[in-house]
Amino acid sequence: MLILALLPILPAKAEPIKWVNFDVPYESLKLAMDTDIATAEQEKHISWIDTLALSACRTGGKCGLASVKKAIADLKGDKSPEELLGNLYKYYSYYHEAYSAVLGGLLGNYSVEIDGEWKSAYGLKAFSPVAAGYGYSHCSDFGNSRSFGFARKHLGNDLMGSLGTPIVAVEGGVVEALGWNRYGGWRVGIRSFDSKRYYYYAHLQKDTPFAKDMYEGKIVQPGDVIGFMGRTGYSDKENVNNIETVHLHFGMQLVFDESQKECNSEIWIDVYPIVKLLSQHRSSVEKTEGVWQRKYPFVDLDTQMLLQGQ
Repeated sequence: MLILALLPILPAKAEPIKWVNFDVPYESLKLAMDTDIATAEQEKHISWIDTLALSACRTGGKCGLASVKKAIADLKGDKSPEELLGNLYKYYSYYHEAYSAVLGGLLGNYSVEIDGEWKSAYGLKAFSPVAAGYGYSHCSDFGNSRSFGFARKHLGNDLMGSLGTPIVAVEGGVVEALGWNRYGGWRVGIRSFDSKRYYYYAHLQKDTPFAKDMYEGKIVQPGDVIGFMGRTGYSDKENVNNIETVHLHFGMQLVFDESQKECNSEIWIDVYPIVKLLSQHRSSVEKTEGVWQRKYPFVDLDTQMLLQGQ
């Protein structure tokens, strides 16, 4: 009994988040982001994560525009989120962690080279998955039914466009999956550097689906060309066009614990409002000597510091 009494009491390991219903409208996202950028250099920086977490506690995660406006106004004051929320504060850490996982790589410090000069800024550093100069259309389609293979829900956003349209990395990260999938056809999966987000780009072009020198383990930067829009998939046989309409299936999976990858409890979120937000930041690309590449070199300064610190 004495031996047992001397054993240290270890704190219980917190359970990872198991589900996120990202129900934040585009208008709320944009206002929270614009406020974050506008106050970045002010004494009181109003983080969009803080804003949305405060709003979500009050609305059960709905984050309507009126609630986001109130959250911004309240955060400009002297009270802390705990003081502002009272008993609702018990939900704050959940929403803050969840929204940090969703949005953590989209806003921050970056540098871009234009006409030989590097310019640094704070703002939207992630890119639309469709390169600049290429049209596309999309609608809110998350959760729609799909039947190939088995009855299931659509876990992404379909962007309809033209065959061969350059597709770029929304965020920098490591290529984690590359090749054929019976549902997604030729596809690329990229894990963010903080490991929280897995980006899925599917139905890429037949015969030449990927950008040159793509391989599993490769590090890509935001806005780098990774592949080309097509309509492959829905087949166990590789390189088959069984999708009726040319489009990109774009999805985001959240990973709070590695056990949540490749399982029946994966966390996929509705990226439609995020795609709308990213439409204002598109990567300019060009084809030089047969190779597609970004026109303006770009560095995610936050990621650079993260990697240097590892």
